[in-house]
Amino acid sequence: MLKRPSLARLLRRLRRDTSAVTVVELGVSLPFLMIMSLGAMEMVNLAILHVRLNQLAISVADNASRAKQSVVGGAPLFREYDVNQVFTGAALTVSDLNFPTNGRVILSSLETNTQGGQWIHWQRCWGNTTYVSRYGAQGTGATGTSFAGMGQPGHVITVESPYGMMFVEVAYRYQPMFFSAIFHPQVIRKEASMYVRDDRDYTGGTPNGPGVANPAPAAPQAFC
Repeated sequence: MLKRPSLARLLRRLRRDTSAVTVVELGVSLPFLMIMSLGAMEMVNLAILHVRLNQLAISVADNASRAKQSVVGGAPLFREYDVNQVFTGAALTVSDLNFPTNGRVILSSLETNTQGGQWIHWQRCWGNTTYVSRYGAQGTGATGTSFAGMGQPGHVITVESPYGMMFVEVAYRYQPMFFSAIFHPQVIRKEASMYVRDDRDYTGGTPNGPGVANPAPAAPQAFC
């Protein structure tokens, strides 16, 4: 007749048994490793997104400051066609972010009015969201000198006559892939500005004009 091992003997045997220890340890630690890995992935994703949106703002400002159509005997023109080309280039750089649905690019021409004050002469937008400029819509500062310029407090951008500045604002609605309670959904905003690189007819080719020319064949206008 076989004797059943006592509970004390069974526990001693289990304590001395070292088989499958690695499997047990992995099973215990795997949930913590997964949480740490997913959290690190989300942190890296957010950091990369900040860099990409910053580069997007710089790229749009740079391209808009260079674009022009040469005019014989006159200053080059900036056209609605050029605006669309700038935004097309922007779309290519963030094609994987579903940007038109989640974000907006606001391109403003900061100039001086006839009184020497700062003036948002014209403004164009790309993206289907309703984000607006932090500093005002097209026409802000058209008269007087009360409009201070564009930019965050302590970093306000101003321009001197007869030059112009391409000021870009990017707004993007970030949705985390993991741990939304920690990485909260948020609107990420980036800004960049560039002086217009060459002579430009800031009237758009007509006295007191809209600033952006649209010669035939007319191009679509990306109004905000």
